[in-house]
Amino acid sequence: MEPFKSPGVDTTHGHETLKKVRPSWDEYFMRIAHEVATRSTCPRLAVGAVIVRDKRILTTGYNGSPSGMPHCDEVGCLIRVVDGRESCQRTLHAEQNAIIQAAYHGVSVTGSSIYCTHQPCLMCVKMIMNAGIEEVRYAGGYPDPLAMEVAAEGGLQMVRFASAA
Repeated sequence: MEPFKSPGVDTTHGHETLKKVRPSWDEYFMRIAHEVATRSTCPRLAVGAVIVRDKRILTTGYNGSPSGMPHCDEVGCLIRVVDGRESCQRTLHAEQNAIIQAAYHGVSVTGSSIYCTHQPCLMCVKMIMNAGIEEVRYAGGYPDPLAMEVAAEGGLQMVRFASAA
């Protein structure tokens, strides 16, 4: 069987071009986390998470309402003051959804890493630790210094991602 080749697309030097722009594994998984975040239903902040082990994606998650519930972009955010700052109570965080998806589908995340578009909050840090995830790589900051303290105390590696671009 002959491989498909569209006459309008020249792939003769495609591999050479790809090699010049090929991302590192960290860049690759962080780009995917940002793409996952596009599914977010939060009008305040779109967050994505990707759980990875041995360079393989185990699960993904984005922030949004529980299954079957109305989303913030449909009915508005349910804002409450928690720990001195406004927080939407309608949604689950991206990290929570990624961990829940693993549990739902029977996928162990022990010994994995999680790539997040933003630094996880305190609750997510605690869930990440209890799920057996060993490392967090995050791109954007989040105003929760206690989360960083708890992560350090519990031996959870928190690595701020710096793009090579």
